[in-house]
Amino acid sequence: MHKLTEVSLGGKLNLAPIPADAKRILDIGTGTGIWAIEAGDKYPQAEILGNDISPIQPKWVPPNVRFEVDNVEEDWTYHQPFDYIHCRMMGNAIRDWPRLNRHCFEHTRPGGWVEFIDLDLTWTSPDGSLEESHASKKFNSEFIRASREANIEPCPGLYLEGWMNDAGFKDVKAEKFVWPVGTWPKDKHLKEVGAWNFLQIMEGLEAFTYALFTRNLGMSKAEVEVICANIRKEIKNPAMHAMFHLHVAYGQKPEA
Repeated sequence: MHKLTEVSLGGKLNLAPIPADAKRILDIGTGTGIWAIEAGDKYPQAEILGNDISPIQPKWVPPNVRFEVDNVEEDWTYHQPFDYIHCRMMGNAIRDWPRLNRHCFEHTRPGGWVEFIDLDLTWTSPDGSLEESHASKKFNSEFIRASREANIEPCPGLYLEGWMNDAGFKDVKAEKFVWPVGTWPKDKHLKEVGAWNFLQIMEGLEAFTYALFTRNLGMSKAEVEVICANIRKEIKNPAMHAMFHLHVAYGQKPEA
């Protein structure tokens, strides 16, 4: 997912204008820590802190990077503000997005920046080649429904800009990027994005399907495996032009 996002953003780690003299950067839900590690190399003058509820990050990291186990949905206890806060791909993890935005606002220094990067998982097609009868479309609709029934928003990208405005950020900018499913686009850049997206779907389909579909929809493991097999078959068909969207929103905390 990291490589896919980076390719989609033109090789950039972020779109917000991080100040050259930034001293403190927070990476929310850092996961494997790869973004924080690359940010540590890019911003050697800054202390990079990555937090996550799972301690799966590597030990060997740049000297300005450190990780901690933390749940960002609990109260924040940081005593010093951050120059930049980065939050990426936390859909299906956050239950209270407005509260998370308020936490980010409160813990950013005046003039600092916060950036959210997340998805709208609604699958569409530009030419109608993805039809309601397709297994992929049925799966997508059920995934979104089951997530919302579990009080989790699977398409937070749609709302990032509004949540940031509501939290008090100024000059909020929002951008949207196409994520093709497969290499069907003629555009060279989108073809590369589609290749990476195809790879992450093919490799991760069961991982982000089993729990939700068996616990919330009452399906058996065998039923989920059949669904995944049908989806894999469909997305290998170059005639089906499926896609969804990546959203980026970033804004600045007003000067005091």
